[in-house]
Amino acid sequence: MGYFLLKGMINLANIKKAKKVLKISAYAIDIIQIIVGTALMASGTAFFLLPNKLSTGGFSGIATIFYYFLNFNMGITILVLNIPLFILACFKIGIKFLSKAIIGTTLLSVFIDVFTRFGVVTDDRLLACIYGGLITGVGTAIVLKANASTGGSDLLATIIKKIKPHFSTGNLIVIIDTTIVLLNVIFFRQLEIALYSAIAIYLMGKAIDIFLEGIHFAKMIYIISEKNEDISRKINKEIGRGTTLLYGKGMYKGEEKNVLLCVAARNEVGQINQIITKIDKHAFTIISNAREVIGKGFKHN
Repeated sequence: MGYFLLKGMINLANIKKAKKVLKISAYAIDIIQIIVGTALMASGTAFFLLPNKLSTGGFSGIATIFYYFLNFNMGITILVLNIPLFILACFKIGIKFLSKAIIGTTLLSVFIDVFTRFGVVTDDRLLACIYGGLITGVGTAIVLKANASTGGSDLLATIIKKIKPHFSTGNLIVIIDTTIVLLNVIFFRQLEIALYSAIAIYLMGKAIDIFLEGIHFAKMIYIISEKNEDISRKINKEIGRGTTLLYGKGMYKGEEKNVLLCVAARNEVGQINQIITKIDKHAFTIISNAREVIGKGFKHN
């Protein structure tokens, strides 16, 4: 009896040890992601956005103003601006998230200071806003994947969200970033800066969406027709896509309706529309985006 009890205790200790190792490994992977992500964010800022007075919002936009008008070190300025947020976050956000936010913000500041010494890649503002926005977006997405932050507007929005839960995080970030970009316009007195910065912000957002949600976009097609069976067979035969029959009811007339649901690749939508129109030109079709589809004929885990 004592032998089995001892063996059970050893196994339990091994399990706890294994769980601890896995937690440490997961945290180490997060730190590596934060390093890579902040390096990309800093390169997009230092090589493209900063030399052309452009901004994607956040505290880097404020730091850009200090950099040009007061000759302040950009990396240190970002770090100093975030200190009040870190103090406030201590009381509103978990320590684990806060520790990653401090690491992310510090690394971003260091990388920006290092990269600004290497010179400018281009002084063409159009190229700068395109490449700066995309590179910064990919870097931001990698940091977010690690459930971390680099401070600035996203951390401020998170804190406000904790205080006022009914506020939208996305709307808060947009308001903060837009305000900071407008400050850049006021100080530099160039409307062109806002126009190019808007492109950079848009591209950064798109890069974040694609990186976080994948490139496996698809379309969901809802078809309401009296000839659902014919349409289904034709889609399966010519496109190779299956369909699902959903049962519905039109509330205006109280009539029962059969709805076909078909999930297809973006380049197949045109062919499917042709099939629908050819079989039933009075069919009612709804097409919407499917961010990610996992399963047969699409992405597999």
